[in-house]
Amino acid sequence: MSNDSQGSVKGEAAVVLSPSGSTSSQAPPLSPSTASKTPELPDELVQAGWSKCWSRRENRPYYFNRFTNQSLWEVPVLGQHDVISDPLGLNAAPAEGGESNLGNGQRKRRSSEEQGVGPNSLKRAKVEPTTPISPSTPGVKLWSSTPEDKQAQSATPTTPSPAPAPAPYRPAVIYWDLDVQTNAVIREHAPASHLPPHPEIELQRAQLVTKLRQHYHELCHQREGIDPPRESFNRWLLERKVIDKGQDPLLPSECDPIISPSMFREIMNDIPIRLSRIKYKEEARKLLFKYAEAAKKMIDSRNASPESRKVVKWNAEDTMSWLRRDHSASKEDYMDRLEHLRQQCGPHVAAVAKDSVEGICSKIYQLSADYSRRLRQTHLSLLQDPPTETCASPPQSRLVYCYPVRLAIPTPPLPRVELHFENDMACLRFRGEMVKVNRGHFSKLELLYRYSCIDDPRFEKFLSRVWCLLKRYQVMFGSGANEGTGLQGALPVTVFEALNRQFGVSFECFASPLNCYFKQFCSAFPDVDGFFGSRGPFLSFCPVSGSFEANPPFCEELMDAMVTHFEDLLDQSSEPLSFIVFVPEWRDPVTPALTRMEGSRFLRHQLNVPAYEHEYRSGSQHVCKRDEMYYRAVHGTAVLFLQNDAGFAKWGPTPERLAELTAAYRPALSRTSSLPSPGPAHIAPGDRDSAPKPSERTQSSIISPGGHDNNNNNSNSNSSSSSSSSSSPQDKMAAV
Repeated sequence: MSNDSQGSVKGEAAVVLSPSGSTSSQAPPLSPSTASKTPELPDELVQAGWSKCWSRRENRPYYFNRFTNQSLWEVPVLGQHDVISDPLGLNAAPAEGGESNLGNGQRKRRSSEEQGVGPNSLKRAKVEPTTPISPSTPGVKLWSSTPEDKQAQSATPTTPSPAPAPAPYRPAVIYWDLDVQTNAVIREHAPASHLPPHPEIELQRAQLVTKLRQHYHELCHQREGIDPPRESFNRWLLERKVIDKGQDPLLPSECDPIISPSMFREIMNDIPIRLSRIKYKEEARKLLFKYAEAAKKMIDSRNASPESRKVVKWNAEDTMSWLRRDHSASKEDYMDRLEHLRQQCGPHVAAVAKDSVEGICSKIYQLSADYSRRLRQTHLSLLQDPPTETCASPPQSRLVYCYPVRLAIPTPPLPRVELHFENDMACLRFRGEMVKVNRGHFSKLELLYRYSCIDDPRFEKFLSRVWCLLKRYQVMFGSGANEGTGLQGALPVTVFEALNRQFGVSFECFASPLNCYFKQFCSAFPDVDGFFGSRGPFLSFCPVSGSFEANPPFCEELMDAMVTHFEDLLDQSSEPLSFIVFVPEWRDPVTPALTRMEGSRFLRHQLNVPAYEHEYRSGSQHVCKRDEMYYRAVHGTAVLFLQNDAGFAKWGPTPERLAELTAAYRPALSRTSSLPSPGPAHIAPGDRDSAPKPSERTQSSIISPGGHDNNNNNSNSNSSSSSSSSSSPQDKMAAV
């Protein structure tokens, strides 16, 4: 259509005709003769926002869309490419002739937008113009929002009643690049045996996990008189899934040992009281008094040996006497005294609390296993064709580019999920339970679903699967203020761009559909994430070649298992293979995973980024405000390059490449006032739970040793990091 025949009409009064032929009050009405000659608009166009107007200047009718503010001289065609609301042509109906240009200077869609990746990929089916290809495309609405709609749809499932749909949304800022193609090569494998997600099951799982959290809180209060360590339950889920052989995607059910080292360690570090960060002298004095009082009370109420009782009571009474006697002590004096008291009383207090804490860990695990069995029985009852035990197919030897997880069990019919928009948030509701995601990330999930899902070309199951996805991560994070945001943080966009440009990185080892930068990634929940591009848990992902980024959750058990997996993959492959790993530079005490990587024969270079001189994207980026997207890291970050010989020859860390990566890590000038890390305020998160030494308390940071380079190019750059006891808020969601 030429500009003469299809242009915008501006600067004149217009008369809007309703579908019935009546006129609006925008201008004097048309004459009866003129109105009678005007054909009515189809209902689909009216629902999409189109109305017919009269141009006084041109003395002829035109068509106006109230959603997109677009004006056309000719009758619009529903589903055509709209350059205003859809500049990239993502929501356009496929053209018949397959020309390279879509009109108005727009490029043809890339191959990644036409078909998925992998051997089982299917080309996106052609959609009729009257049917929307996604929930945000104007047209016939495929889901109901009222009981009346549901009854009508159940009576006539093939002809859903039309309802208004929201206008297409264009994100203001993009935090991902889904056009980067993968270079990760794997061996073809059979579909996974996970049960397909279902909103009913996800709702029940959320209720049981909430109940389990409450049990944990009550046990800590009843047995030890303390609040549960902050986010210790979340880290328990991560640590358990490293060794869990059970069938539930979230709740542990088959673990050996039953007692979680992570949960046991964190509870013990908060006994007899939780140690907080100290800023002022009076706080230090109060904390010392509370510790002495709690240690004495605990040793008196437990079945302790006479020697333990004697040592603890003597040290506690001596400390209280010193506090009453000396009122001129400094903050450092109080902290020195607290460190001495912990060294003297800590082993005896831990000995009397050991059995009780083990009982807490055991009870939580047993409840989790019971809940897991109940969930699976309910889930199997919902399937139309329950899975049968079959012999595993022999491993395939064909090498292919990695592709999303495919489920062997077909998805049963899913219940309706309601969708509405509140300002910039998409709200999905099922049985009164609502989950939210900002419209930018909702649009991202649509694209990921289009690229990765092969069993739902008409998006009929899209909303139900998005609800399950959001509910799963919401349950994983917990409901506390800022809880769980550290489990899904991400590198800045500029760092990902540098990694892709300089080192060929096209894959994330630890991500989720909500925070991924590339459309190929590993994540924690293959059953719900596979429809949005996940390649499954990283510890069971075995690439033969490719360049990868790894920013794992800072759980020591998971990081240790990750290093073992890296070593095995690099040792077995002769093809180019590279892993660029981002971990916290904890030095007091140093983590086993960091020690192992620094001594690995595959380490080619180590780069240390100082604390407060780099930032990360928030783990709650899919719901947080734009000005809360980035925060400064309160600890140093170690960047380690693990590569085999072929990977080093292809993507080696040359000085030029490292310089660009370092420059990309610097915070943008527009964000010089980034938010501080939303980490916990107490000293004891995870396994960094030892109180700082007196020499560390008078300074805001410590100096970490320099980098390590196997190429004899020692880069001994000092890095400043916050107290190593801080829990990192840039942890990614675990792919365990």
